[in-house]
Amino acid sequence: MKLAYLFLGAMALLLLCGCGSVLSTSSGDLRTFVGCAVREFTFLAKKPGCRGLRITTDACWGRCETWEKPILEPPYIEAHHRVCTYNETKQVTVKLPNCTPGVDPFYTYPVAVRCDCGICSTATTECETI
Repeated sequence: MKLAYLFLGAMALLLLCGCGSVLSTSSGDLRTFVGCAVREFTFLAKKPGCRGLRITTDACWGRCETWEKPILEPPYIEAHHRVCTYNETKQVTVKLPNCTPGVDPFYTYPVAVRCDCGICSTATTECETI
């Protein structure tokens, strides 16, 4: 049984290596960039009772190195997964336009100051799992 897991793990590794060579030939800096950086991001800030306000801020963006390798003992795989996430932020508050009476017009959002590759924290990042 262990031999089957070792074989499957090795095949997965070979497939990943083959895919990596295809990805590395893509053109453009953003497609090949590996790392984590602060980058401009625009979104629509809104809340019930107010008009939306388009905001351009700084957010974390990038790709971090990740790997998995087969091992002989359970769970039969060793994984190292990092995501591009906030290391340091500051809070900015804006006033949304045309709010109805009784609605708080202030909207607070984070601005990235420094980003790093790290473990995904649901306190600051939307973490998705498969």
